[in-house]
Amino acid sequence: MRRAGLLAALLAAAPPALANGEHPVFIDRSADLPVEHIYAGGWEHFVGGGVAVFDCNGDALPDFFSAGGEKPAQLFVNVTEAPGAPIRFRTGDGMPALTGVAGAYPLDIDSDGHMDLIVLRVGPNMILRGSPDCTFIDATDQWGFAPGDAWTTAFSATWEDGQDRPTLAIGNYVDRADPDGPFEACDANELHRPTGLRYGPPATLKPGYCALSMLISDERRLGKPYLRISNDRHYYVRGGSEQKLDLETLTFLTEADGWPEISLWGMGIAARDLTGDGRAEVMSTSMGDQLLQIATDTGYEPAPFDMGTYAHRPFTGDDGRPSTGWHAQFGDVDNDGLDDLFIAKGNVDQMPSNAIADPNNLLVQQPDGSFAETAHLASVATTDRARGAALADLNADGKLDLIVVNRRAPLEVHENVTPHAGNWLMVDVRQSGSNINAVGAFIESRSDGRLHTREVTVGGGHAGGSALPQHFGLGDAENAAVRVTWPDGTMSAWRTVEANRNWTISRGGESVAEPR
Repeated sequence: MRRAGLLAALLAAAPPALANGEHPVFIDRSADLPVEHIYAGGWEHFVGGGVAVFDCNGDALPDFFSAGGEKPAQLFVNVTEAPGAPIRFRTGDGMPALTGVAGAYPLDIDSDGHMDLIVLRVGPNMILRGSPDCTFIDATDQWGFAPGDAWTTAFSATWEDGQDRPTLAIGNYVDRADPDGPFEACDANELHRPTGLRYGPPATLKPGYCALSMLISDERRLGKPYLRISNDRHYYVRGGSEQKLDLETLTFLTEADGWPEISLWGMGIAARDLTGDGRAEVMSTSMGDQLLQIATDTGYEPAPFDMGTYAHRPFTGDDGRPSTGWHAQFGDVDNDGLDDLFIAKGNVDQMPSNAIADPNNLLVQQPDGSFAETAHLASVATTDRARGAALADLNADGKLDLIVVNRRAPLEVHENVTPHAGNWLMVDVRQSGSNINAVGAFIESRSDGRLHTREVTVGGGHAGGSALPQHFGLGDAENAAVRVTWPDGTMSAWRTVEANRNWTISRGGESVAEPR
């Protein structure tokens, strides 16, 4: 259903309910982790707690690196025995011992085929260069990256024209050095552009309004990416808003540019085309309402309340105070061809204005475009103070599993065992030279009359993200037509690929499927 029809139907609709009574099912595998991992710390770790998910040893099984705050960060290496087997991990010991970590994002900075890590810290940030066997070395100085000494809580990256290295956007929260803070003491943000194979001094992005999430994306398909910044009004208090930066001119967009002035307790960003027009809708998490913006020809408009995405109060228990949303991620958890939405929830600490027992959301999209709550039915409505999270196929069975990082409570891993899940497709893209993972590309999948679009991005979420093949749910379809628009705008031909396979599409080459 196209956007206009979708919105008209939802405005007249009753509150969302499950269309067929079926719901996702997850098994808690947290007790099988090799160590108990907790994100902990004082007020400088009230926020953060991100997780980076990527393949660090080339075995096509996602591994992950989780922030620890004042406790050590931890790498978990996937040792699941076979596709569909119970999810298992071992601890990884091939990186420096790090504390003060708020989050991390994977990206292959030097395009050598091994994912590196940008590590966000309370204190100097780091770049860890990856090797083929899940080992990492500190490349911060080698690559000329200015680490700063701020409270870094947000990140995004892209490759600009003619560059061998990506441009890195760093989002900083409250200025720890401001004696008049923390209120109205938001720190400035940074843009690190490469000079050859190293980084020059960062450009300062002012004003900063206490960034908690960033995403560089061409979400409305205008032909160039912009930097979206989600900010926390708790500390900017007044005079601030959500921001969008033109990377070419380093100027912030205004209402005259179609960018609405919105102030919220911005904590996380997730983008996904929900209407089939190729343009991404954008979720911004917050305290209270979670704001979903629908892309239009001129900008954005708020989703209607009856769409079921605002998730403004706990849906279990008797605590009627507002919820607090952190990491958000779209993904088709039941493979029915309709994207769903996970939102990690949890009080900042003991904030009396907001719910304490605040369950996570698993909002499953219905055929009419509305979303129905299923987290309690799926057994993922845990009420610890969740922060970062990730939807990723951890055991190679085509179903998206779930990782949740909690503040002052153990990390969770939930295995997706949904019995009625449909067919699926995994698509990875590769090109030669720099930016081998084709950040900025668009992947389209067409099946059963539906068009799904994924943009390859680095950023968003809350203090963490994934670098994995793109997952498509296909429902009953046994194949799909796939097309790639590469970062420079070159478009591949449509090609038909078989369902329930992992496909790699190389620029100028053939589509290759992993062996069954």
